[in-house]
Parts: sequence; C-alpha cells; structure tokens
Amino acid sequence: MPPRPAFDYQPPTDALDIVFEDDHLLVLDKPSGLLTVPGKADNLWDCLEYRATCHFADARIVHRLDMDTSGIIVLAKNAAAHRQIGLQFERRHTAKIYQALAWGKATNDQGMIDLPLRCDWPNRPLQMVDFAQGKSAQTKFKVLKRGDHTTRFDLYPITGRSHQLRVHLLALGHPILGDDFYAPALVQAAHPRFACTPDIWNCTTRLAANASALKAMCRFKQPASRPDFQHPIFSAASGAPSHKAPTRRI
Repeated sequence: MPPRPAFDYQPPTDALDIVFEDDHLLVLDKPSGLLTVPGKADNLWDCLEYRATCHFADARIVHRLDMDTSGIIVLAKNAAAHRQIGLQFERRHTAKIYQALAWGKATNDQGMIDLPLRCDWPNRPLQMVDFAQGKSAQTKFKVLKRGDHTTRFDLYPITGRSHQLRVHLLALGHPILGDDFYAPALVQAAHPRFACTPDIWNCTTRLAANASALKAMCRFKQPASRPDFQHPIFSAASGAPSHKAPTRRI
C-alpha cells in the first residue's frame, strides 16, 4: 500500500450547537471534520473537547466520534457525572445506531460482522482485520434500501473499535461512500463527504419535573424496554435539575 499523503486538517469554524445542558451534562452536536479530542501532532489541537472547555472548564469527554462523523457527543460537567456516564458506556447500557451508504448491493438483509481488528501500524491510523492479534469487534447490520449501485445500512456497533464500521463494511465488500481512508477512488468520489452518521441514539436522558419524569429527547429515542441512557444524578423519583434551554451556541 502506498504511503498516505500528509494530513491537511482544516476543521469547520462554525460555532457548536448545545443540544442539551444542565448542571451535570453537556450535549453538543459535533460537525463532520472536527476531531473529538486532540490528535498527536501539534497542529491537531483544535477539537470539540478544546472548544467545550473554553466555555465549560470542567467539561470532560465521555465517548468519541471519528473526525469525519457528525453526531451527538455527551460531556460530563463534574467527576460524579463522568463516572456514572462512563459506567453506562462501559457496561454497554447505551445503544448506538448509525446509517451508512455503501458501495454495492448487499446480498443479506441483515446479519452480524464478527471480525477482530487491530491497528495497521505501518499505515496508521488505518485498522485491519487480524484473527491472530486483533481485538474482538462485532457489528450488527440491517439493509434499509438497495439502489442501482449502493446499499443503505443501519449499523449497530456492539463494540467500539477505531474505524470499526468502515473496516467491517469494507470486509463485507461494501466500502462506505466518501471514505477517504479505505474506499477506492471511485467510491470516495461518489459522495461529497463520509456517508456514515449516527441516525438514532437509543438513549434517553431521564430528568424530573413536577414529580414526573421529563424526557429530554435531544435527538434521543426512548427504547421499548428500558432507558439506555440515564441522567447520572437524577431519576424519575428525584428533584428536577436546572435544565437550560438548548438554544445557545459556543
């Protein structure tokens, strides 16, 4: 594989939308092209975490999205919230759904991709399938629509490895449109940007107001069985937090 060209990082400069905020949580809408946390190189300091802490000094990242992926990022505003939310992610009480537009017509309507992944060190940050040294990685998929040359998928990552969705679909024979890491040039050019975004995040922030639970939807969806994301401090039986209307930008 030829060496990758030098990475030219030009993050979007638009202000970030605050989707939800209270005394414990900060939920931001990350645009495509912005790193979640700083990169290793000196010129990769600008990221969602840096911009958030310029306005909320104690805000701490709980999870990440790839630079090219847009979607909701949850930050904790204190140590207790960070611990509780982190446990929900660690114990997989959260469920994420992504939608991807990929090249080729998928044969199966649904299934599970179970392929271990590791870093391709000579070509990092690329990842690769490795049955000997790779870490366990699973992605459920469901076909939403087949086009003439493409397939639209719902993707349900069970694990959260770097570039997992990209590499798993590539291994299935369906590189994601606009993916400049793994897709052939034709597939990269078929879409103006990386065609994979969080579609529905099955997690509900349960708050309380007037002795009843107030569900702050914030682009979140209430699952049928249980809330997949709970407010780290408050429950339906507790007092209401001071919720700030999600109308500001930073």
